[in-house]
Amino acid sequence: MNIAALVSGGVDSAVVVHRLKERGEDPTLFYIRIGMEGDGGDCSFEEDIEIVTWLAHKYGCRFEEVSLHKEYWEHVIEYTIDSVKRGLTPNPDMMCNKLIKFGFFEKYWGKDFDKIATGHYANTTIGPDNRIYLSTAADKQKDQTYFLGQINALQVSKLLFPIGDLQKSEVRQIAIEAKLPNARRRDSQGICFLGKINYNDFIKRYLGEKKGPIIELETGRKIGEHNGFWFHTIGQRKGLGLSGGPWYVTGKNTDENIIYVSNGYEIEKQYGRVLPLDGMHFISGTPWNEHDYPVEVAFKNRHTPEFCLGTLSRHELTGAYSLHSESPIQGIAPGQFAVIYDREQRLCLGSGVITTE
Repeated sequence: MNIAALVSGGVDSAVVVHRLKERGEDPTLFYIRIGMEGDGGDCSFEEDIEIVTWLAHKYGCRFEEVSLHKEYWEHVIEYTIDSVKRGLTPNPDMMCNKLIKFGFFEKYWGKDFDKIATGHYANTTIGPDNRIYLSTAADKQKDQTYFLGQINALQVSKLLFPIGDLQKSEVRQIAIEAKLPNARRRDSQGICFLGKINYNDFIKRYLGEKKGPIIELETGRKIGEHNGFWFHTIGQRKGLGLSGGPWYVTGKNTDENIIYVSNGYEIEKQYGRVLPLDGMHFISGTPWNEHDYPVEVAFKNRHTPEFCLGTLSRHELTGAYSLHSESPIQGIAPGQFAVIYDREQRLCLGSGVITTE
């Protein structure tokens, strides 16, 4: 089988290469450069390349370093900036998977391979309808299907997840036993394209600063100032600079540059049960008939190990989807993705963007 393995310099993708070689495969290794040029960006690029070059030599694999800087800027960074400017909470990692790693990479290079292997903690499963579904990893704490909720059926059918059946501890142990140089390398944190750049510094670079009031939702009184609504997201607790907390961001007025906050954790204003969805996308096709709605599902409105339970409804006239959670959800932020799973929390079915209507 002709396999392209996407490698990052981290332990997960290194063990992917190791396991593929153990199976008798001869993958071609690809390192995709997508980070920002200069200013400390590009996620420890030099160290990554050194490790991947070592892997290619150890396992006798062909190695290509390829660049998707231009595509990443046009399709992911601009999406991120535009979303933040409109007061939304973007998910650049999700869009990177959909458009870059499994989009433009496929267009330029992946098309020449039978399969594309990655170090994501995920799996694929043949459903009862014989369709290939994205499914959750063995390690529920590390499961990354949330970030894959926008990919399509063709992409899923071509993907291999060689570590999807392992716990993270097992991946580390394999790397130690194989004497891989990144066996104990720390996992990357945050948004990859930023590298060493602080997220707020990145936003400031493109949107600047503009002072605005922080208003207590219940009383309407001004209790502080912020540097621009685009630095804050619904449900945010840290970084507000307010005493007497905890304080939580409960809303934003983007026209007047106002941030609304509430004090305390167990207050009703922090929570909601209904998540209206825009652009509902099913990865392997809609698994239900029109007359099946509402259907019981599990879902996540952010990347966490825990699932929420609820029902997915579809409006008969407009076709619009909405999620109704069985329990209150804190910090529902427009722009975030809600990722839908089957009730057994096994199959990742698709996702939609949380909206305000």
